[in-house]
Amino acid sequence: MKAKEELKELKLKSENDLQKLLASSREKLRELKFKVSQNQLKNIREIREIKKRVSKILTLLNQKQKKK
Repeated sequence: MKAKEELKELKLKSENDLQKLLASSREKLRELKFKVSQNQLKNIREIREIKKRVSKILTLLNQKQKKK
């Protein structure tokens, strides 16, 4: 259920908000990858969740741009 709620919430956001969220998610992903390489990250599953969020945001941005 959480994934559906997150998707609904993302659909309501404007393109600018999605762009900002995309940038912050990519930055978070980069930080997590550095932590993994330094053996500082305990929850590796978090990387998968961030990647999924990035893909959802990119999909929504592409859909919104095609509608224009």
